[in-house]
Amino acid sequence: MSQRFAIGQDSHSFERDPEKQFTKPLILGGILFDGMPCLVANSDGDVVLHAITNSISGITCKNILGGKADEMCREGVTDSREYLKVALNDLVTAGGRLISVSVSIEAARPKFFARIPEMRDSLGTILGISPDMCGITATSGEGLTAFGRGEGIAVFAAVTVEF
Repeated sequence: MSQRFAIGQDSHSFERDPEKQFTKPLILGGILFDGMPCLVANSDGDVVLHAITNSISGITCKNILGGKADEMCREGVTDSREYLKVALNDLVTAGGRLISVSVSIEAARPKFFARIPEMRDSLGTILGISPDMCGITATSGEGLTAFGRGEGIAVFAAVTVEF
């Protein structure tokens, strides 16, 4: 058996138009964050799942976000879990098995600390691994970037896969 490691990243800005801010929910890691403006995206904008999808694409060399996800959006599929399912299927087809995921979030809002256990449980369910293998950290980055100033959310995700 061998292991491979890959990093994925994604970011989205918060909707700035007051009339559009709450037209869809804010979903992060499959969890609903009530009372927050939505992220600008064709899909549900789950930037956590997008970063994980990109990290898996780094293993399989099959990009999902962009071409395939845009096609799915045009067909009405906007749930980011569905894009992640495509990436996971590509991984299984290639003979890989996801072992762990680590997620690093940069954002001033929402506050994540109290929701991390719930997000880990959600990721474990979505990814088919133990929540103990789903690490999540969050930082404001001391406000040095647009994300740390509350203008959006950036996420890096790293996966470890066994073949």
